[in-house]
Amino acid sequence: MTEDPFARAFDAHGTTLRVTLVGEATTAPYTVLGWSVPDIAATIRITAVGVVFERFDAMQQDDLGIWLAPSGARIAWFKDPEGNILSISQP
Repeated sequence: MTEDPFARAFDAHGTTLRVTLVGEATTAPYTVLGWSVPDIAATIRITAVGVVFERFDAMQQDDLGIWLAPSGARIAWFKDPEGNILSISQP
């Protein structure tokens, strides 16, 4: 583990995981954490038990809640128990 005044960094089996230090945790209105998955539709179907995927009025999302970004990435969002927005994406 390494640490500086802004974050701690951990070695997660060869991948660096950097966690920002904050004085007071608050619910963020933007995506705070995301995972890249090889097949977003399959991941949604597997994880959908009890997981509510978010819908946003300004975005065209398919039946599963997946938005097609201009880059071609497919993205879907859900909230953690604290209300923070998390995402899964398929590049």
